[in-house]
Amino acid sequence: MAVHDHSHRSAGLHLPSFRGNRTSTAPESAVSARDDTHTARAYVFGSVRLLMGFVFLWAFLDKTFGFGYATPSGKGWIDGGSPTKGFLGSVSVGPMESTFHEWAGAAWADWLFMLGLLGIGLALVAGIGLRLAAMAGTAMMALMWVAEWPPAQHLSDGSPSMSTNPFADYHLVYAAVLIALAAVSAGDTLGAGRLWARLRFVRDNGWLR
Repeated sequence: MAVHDHSHRSAGLHLPSFRGNRTSTAPESAVSARDDTHTARAYVFGSVRLLMGFVFLWAFLDKTFGFGYATPSGKGWIDGGSPTKGFLGSVSVGPMESTFHEWAGAAWADWLFMLGLLGIGLALVAGIGLRLAAMAGTAMMALMWVAEWPPAQHLSDGSPSMSTNPFADYHLVYAAVLIALAAVSAGDTLGAGRLWARLRFVRDNGWLR
């Protein structure tokens, strides 16, 4: 009888220990899952950042050297062509149509546009200065959105505008992506964002982050 009581008490002693192991491992699994999700999210944003960087850098390189894609060979900036004349000069819709025509081919417009493409592209690829890149990129995309003016169904000459959406187009999508990349510090993964953030002048000027 005594042996039976002893074994019963022993079995009872093991039960709390078993329950304790279950409750202690559950939070560790949850933490591990959150860490894995955070890591995956960081790499996704880092990859998107690099793709966006290539979009801007390629636009700069093609317009500079005329690789035969958007810019015909021999018509590049280095050959004396104007990166803005073709696009701004052909604007035929929207409230800034005449203003864009005046800007088309101007040296200051060419330099500002090309330096913008280069600076935004390099910042995205390196993962540094994403807030500044987001501000500059959003301003650039906003101007290009106005130049194409998606709300219009017809151009100034009455021909169809071929707009597929009265508001949302790829310029707005690019702007939203740039803002999101800066907001989540996407340069910290697959980039030099962490090293950049440690620099004293960057710490003292948050807008450079």
